[in-house]
Amino acid sequence: MSRVKEFFGRSTDQEWDDWANVTEEQQCPFLGRRCYKVRKSDPGISIGTCTVSYGRPLEPIIICPTRLLEKRQIFTDCLHLLTAHQPGNELHIVSEVTVPGGSVDYFLVSERSGKVKDFVGIELQTLDTTGTVWPDRQRLLRDLGLPRADKAEDLKRSFGMNWKMTAKTILVQMHHKVQTFEHVNRKLVLVVQDRLLDYMKKEFNFGHLAEPANLGDSMQFHSYGVSQNGDGSFSLSLDTRLSTDENGISQCLGLQAEARVELEQIVATLEGKISSATRFSPV
Repeated sequence: MSRVKEFFGRSTDQEWDDWANVTEEQQCPFLGRRCYKVRKSDPGISIGTCTVSYGRPLEPIIICPTRLLEKRQIFTDCLHLLTAHQPGNELHIVSEVTVPGGSVDYFLVSERSGKVKDFVGIELQTLDTTGTVWPDRQRLLRDLGLPRADKAEDLKRSFGMNWKMTAKTILVQMHHKVQTFEHVNRKLVLVVQDRLLDYMKKEFNFGHLAEPANLGDSMQFHSYGVSQNGDGSFSLSLDTRLSTDENGISQCLGLQAEARVELEQIVATLEGKISSATRFSPV
C-alpha cells in the first residue's frame, strides 16, 4: 500500500481509470492550475503529493498547504473575524500580500465600491518533510502500472516529518506578522492540521491561549482534522480554534521583534490587487 494517500488531489485508496491522464496533466484541483511543487532537477515534472500516511498508528498527514483550500472552507470559517463587514460589501481573496515580517498567504477582504472596509490575514502551514517524497511517489506510479524512469536504489529511500522545525519556524513568523495586525486592529489566522497543532501544544507553552478562541484576540489558530470517507476519499473539517495576541506568541517563544506598518499601507496594497478575478466564491 502506497504511503502517498492523495496524488494531484485524488485519494489513492479509490479506484480511478485515468491515472495516466492525471499524472500527465499535473493539475492541482484546489488551485485550478498546474501543481506548483516541481522537482528541482526537472521543473517540468510536478510532484503532486498532497497527503501522505505517517506515524504509529498511520495517519493522513497533509504536506502541501494548497490541500487546505478544499471547498475554500478555511475562508468561510474566517468570515466572523470581519467585524466591519456589512451587507452589500463584496468579499475577495487576495493572495501573497507583503507585510513587515514577510508575506501573508491570503487576505479575506470586505470591499465596497473598490474600497477596502475590513480584512483578515490567513496563513497556511502544513508539515515539512525530511528527505524526499519522490521515491514514494514513484513507487505509487509503479503500483498503478504507469511508466517511470528510476534507478532501483533511488526507490529505497523514504521521508520523515520535520515536526520541530516546522512548528518553530511558523511560530516565529507569526510573532513577527501578528504585531503588524495588532497595530492596525485586525486579525491574523494560522490554518494548520490538527496533528501539527497538537505538537505545538505539547512542545511550546500554549497553556495561556484561549480555547475556544476569543474574538478580540489578534492571533487566531484554526486547526482542521482529516477524515476518510466511506468511498475512500479524504475531507477536512474544522477541529479546534485557539487565540492569543502578540504578547501570547512571545510567551510561546520568548522572542522580541519589531514590525509596524500603517493601516493605509496595507489597504492601498489590497485595493491595488482586488478585481473580479479575486472575488470570493465558496465553490
